[in-house]
Amino acid sequence: MLSACAMPMPPTGGAGVMQPDPLLGTTADLTSPAQSFVYVLATVEPVAEATCREKRPDLNCDFRIFVDPDLSKPPNAFHRLDPETGRPVIGFTAALIAEARSPDELAFVLGHEAGHHLAGHIPRQQRSAAAGAMLAGTLAVMSGAGVGALEQAAQLGAAVGARSYSKDFELEADAIGTLIAWRAGFDPERGAGFFTRLPDPGNRFLGSHPPNAARMQTVAATMSAIRQGRLR
Repeated sequence: MLSACAMPMPPTGGAGVMQPDPLLGTTADLTSPAQSFVYVLATVEPVAEATCREKRPDLNCDFRIFVDPDLSKPPNAFHRLDPETGRPVIGFTAALIAEARSPDELAFVLGHEAGHHLAGHIPRQQRSAAAGAMLAGTLAVMSGAGVGALEQAAQLGAAVGARSYSKDFELEADAIGTLIAWRAGFDPERGAGFFTRLPDPGNRFLGSHPPNAARMQTVAATMSAIRQGRLR
């Protein structure tokens, strides 16, 4: 559910990036989306891992980054944990790479997804889901609900609990992603321009993402803190 991503977990084992052939360019400059992505990956990944080790030495900071080459899938990126090893995984669809208009946008997206890991959003979301399921289940029992209704109540409670803090998680990941992209030498404010081309989710109750304006404000505020020396 993080980052509104619903891609399946990639196969375990191996490292590096699967470069989708439909995106590969014929020149070594950054005019090709794939070349831009390779450049961003080589530049941002070590910074993201160094930032992770600095700020969260308790975490596995060995990111695995891959590309899903299926061009029929919509633009998307996500962060998950490998269920067997706990290694953080960041995935991109080929469509997202193709639609990015600058390396700054790709750098910001990569930093954002790494930010989810640094902030521990997956375990925090799991705890919220478990608490929501327990509360809803308890209320259902107290109301005399049957087994079927109890299961439905627990499922609904888990979904509500998981989404309760999702907007805050996105903004937190935006702030961390801004720092990572800036440390890697990119322009996060230009990178966040990606939001201006996304449908604005508004401020829907239990929506998974905050309004685009709030995200842009978060990036601007983080950059202001960096320029003032309050964040490094």
